Order: sequence, then structure tokens, then C-alpha cells
Amino acid sequence: MQNLLDPAILFFIFGVLAGLLKSNLEIPPAISRFLSLYLLMALGLKGGFALAQTGLTVEVVRSLLIAIALAVIIPLVGYTVLKRRVAPLDAAAIAATYGSVSAVTFITATQFLDNRGIEYGGHMAAAMALMESPAIILAVILANQLRQQAQLATMGNGVAALATTPGPRPAIGKLLHESLTDGAQLLLIGAMVVGLLTGDAGKAAMQPFSGDLFKGMLAFFLLDMGLLAARQLPQLRQSSPWLAAYAIAAPLAHATLALLLAALLGVEAGNAALLMVLAASASYIAVPAALRVAIPEASPSLYIGMSLGITFPLNILLGIPLYAGMAEAVLG
Repeated sequence: MQNLLDPAILFFIFGVLAGLLKSNLEIPPAISRFLSLYLLMALGLKGGFALAQTGLTVEVVRSLLIAIALAVIIPLVGYTVLKRRVAPLDAAAIAATYGSVSAVTFITATQFLDNRGIEYGGHMAAAMALMESPAIILAVILANQLRQQAQLATMGNGVAALATTPGPRPAIGKLLHESLTDGAQLLLIGAMVVGLLTGDAGKAAMQPFSGDLFKGMLAFFLLDMGLLAARQLPQLRQSSPWLAAYAIAAPLAHATLALLLAALLGVEAGNAALLMVLAASASYIAVPAALRVAIPEASPSLYIGMSLGITFPLNILLGIPLYAGMAEAVLG
């Protein structure tokens, strides 16, 4: 309940209600893009300032190793489960969406931990960046394998096992380059480097920008996210109830896996909570944009509708306090 009374969360709920009421309230795309870039820049700076104080520690290495492991395990397991219920290429797309991360969910979680006085490392922003791309790469590999199998089936039987592949297939190297040089990713990493190099002096100088304005900017952006989430709900009514159940159950399972790995390696509670948030989140910006090019046969209404219409609100309203409470209960 305390999380729901946070102004930023209340603005998200207000955005959902406004969208369901079909209000003409709208955040211009250019402003929405600016807010997203601001939040990533502020988060990167905060992470860099924190890293300047702590340096590279065993805790940092453990957290980053868990992040990489989660980024590989989650999409592979997700694809194995999903391909039994949906078309293989749709399964690969959904698995990639849930194998990647939501920066806004992560940023909201850091604000929640700050409000609760729970300490976490600035390196967790780097963990988020590391978890962005592996799922895209795995999805492209799976899609290429499926297409090759379809071609063999066509040559052998004269009947295509999958839908015809439109246009040229993007190379993995090109997609990897695009995801690693994506403007949002570069801004996050660049801001971390700036914070790391400037340390306490930079923190004091940037406090009005990355500190004082942060809460209001986050509330404004979550209002926009609420409006977007409401627009996805009509599409979800046409999809399988099983997929809706997956959009609810998968985040909980992924968060539990993150907690088990954190407990196994002795990660601190605050960092474990953020690892759980990252594992439970699903991308609705970076990965869908890549999938439209990499797997055009997959249905965007499925992977975008599930991640933005169900999983994102679930994590924002209920998941974040749940994950933080579990981490504190297990890891103290």
C-alpha cells in the first residue's frame, strides 16, 4: 500500500485510468523520448557516482555475473516453454522480450529502494545494460534455425512448416552492433563513465539535475507509461488466456531464480532486489524495435501487449515491493 501512495506510482495509475476512459490526454512523442533519455542519464550518473566511491569489489563482480547468467537462462527457458503453446517464431519473440529488461521498471525500483532506505550498488545500472542484448542475439539465432528447418522441410516435402520469410534476414553482427550502439544504451554507459570520473565533485554539481528533478520526471514519464499500457489492453482480450497467465507467472518465476542465484553467491539484499526486478521485467521498447526487423513474422500484438499491458503494470504496482520484501527476508 505504501508503494501505491508514492506520487510517481499514483501518476501511473492515473494514466491507466485516463487511457481506459479514452481521454484525449497525451504526452507528445518527443517529450516522452526526452523523459526516457533524462531518466537514463540521471540513472547513469547516480551509478557512476556510487562506483566512484566503492570501486570494483567482489559484490560488483558477483552481481554482474548473475545478471549475465539471467540474460541467457531466461530467454532459453522461456522459448522452451512457449514453443509448446504458440508458433515457434512467436515463442522466440516473446522469450526475447521477457529475457531483456525494462529500464523504467528498474528506475522505479531504485526510487522505491531509496524511499525505503535500502542500500544498493551503483553498478546495478551496468547490470541492466548487460542484460539488454543477449536475449536479442539468442532470438535471432533461434529464428534463423527455425527458418532453415522450414526451408529443409519445404525442399523435402514441398510443404512449408513455417510462414514464408519476407525480405533479407539481418545478420547477427549488425543487430549486435545496433543494440550495443543504441543511443539509450550509450547514454546510460556514458553517463556512468562521467559519474565515475567526476566522483563527489560531479555529484554535487549535478545534484539539481540528477537528484532534485528526478522524482518529478519519473512521475511524468510513468503517466505516459500508464496511457500506453491502457492502449494495449484491448489487444490482449483477443489473445490466448494462457499467454496472459504467462505474463503474470513468468516474472514471478524469473524473480525467484534471481533470488536463488543471489542467495547462492551471497549478494546483498538491495542488489538482489534489483536483480529480481531486472529478471522479472520485460522490454517494451528496445527489444520490440529490434524484433520488428529481426523476426517480422512474429506478432507484435503478442509480445508488446504482454510486456506493456500486463507485466509492466504488475511489476510497477505489486512486483517491486514484493521483490524487495523477499530479498530482505532471505538475505537480510
